[in-house]
Amino acid sequence: MSLPPVLQKLPLPIIGSPLFIISNPKLVIEQCKAGVIGSMPALNARPAELLEEWLKEITETLAAYNAAHPDKPAAPFAINQIVHKSNDRLEHDMALCAKYKVPIIITSLGAREDVNQAVHGWGGIVLHDIINNKFAKKAIEKGADGLIAVAAGAGGHAGVKSPFALIHEIREWFDGPLALSGSMATGDAVLAAQAMGADFAYIGSAFIATEEARAPEAYKQMIVDSNSDDIVYSSLFTGVHGNYLKGSVLAAGMDPDNLPEGDVKTMDFGGAGAKKAWKDIWGSGQGIGAVREIVPARVLVERLAREYQAARKRLAL
Repeated sequence: MSLPPVLQKLPLPIIGSPLFIISNPKLVIEQCKAGVIGSMPALNARPAELLEEWLKEITETLAAYNAAHPDKPAAPFAINQIVHKSNDRLEHDMALCAKYKVPIIITSLGAREDVNQAVHGWGGIVLHDIINNKFAKKAIEKGADGLIAVAAGAGGHAGVKSPFALIHEIREWFDGPLALSGSMATGDAVLAAQAMGADFAYIGSAFIATEEARAPEAYKQMIVDSNSDDIVYSSLFTGVHGNYLKGSVLAAGMDPDNLPEGDVKTMDFGGAGAKKAWKDIWGSGQGIGAVREIVPARVLVERLAREYQAARKRLAL
């Protein structure tokens, strides 16, 4: 199965993952101009009315860029929608995405046939993130166009499956768009994801340490200073297991090596509780050992491109 037109002819096979609180129009625009799909959660726009301003800024800025650079247009952008029942903004935010004809919607925490149909109605596509093959099949059955396989080592809410196992199981029955998430922070990893059968690498944590990211400087510096040994996997903070920086857990007065289990009944993916958790307890994937400095998003993408081409050359591809 060939990729949908919106996913074809990208300079780099990379999707910048939506980072709760951190992603903003400035980061999304720079990611797209650099040649990777930029994305952000709709819930990052607070109050809800701000989302329209942000969508207007992104669409108009990218349209102007494309008009000025017809030979090298920007990559498309994506908006992440949390479709879990706790998100009481979904109808409002989806209406705005329809108004601005957002080309790619990334859905999380539940597969919704009505959401998928709505996106198809304005000509967009849906990529749904999953942590196992069971959820992958449900997403496609309900009309998602593609999948984001969130494997072990991914930042924030992450699964426990090896990417080798997860990609293999999905590719046994699904030949559509597939992105891989989990410790992706180098161009070598991008090529490795493709070698396993994915179409795209889904990169998040590395973009936290960029100048455009809306993260505290201490957070960005902790990404630079840390590696995979500094990541803790816990369900305490949102009720769902995720990967976090140990340093932020310590700073909050807790022992990262002795955290109690969280209760899935306390899930809060958009309200004040969630915002406080992600504001004080910082999510991160295991791939951050490759992040050595805080740079503009464009510079990060340039590094990834160099590494990707060097890896292809080593393998004579």
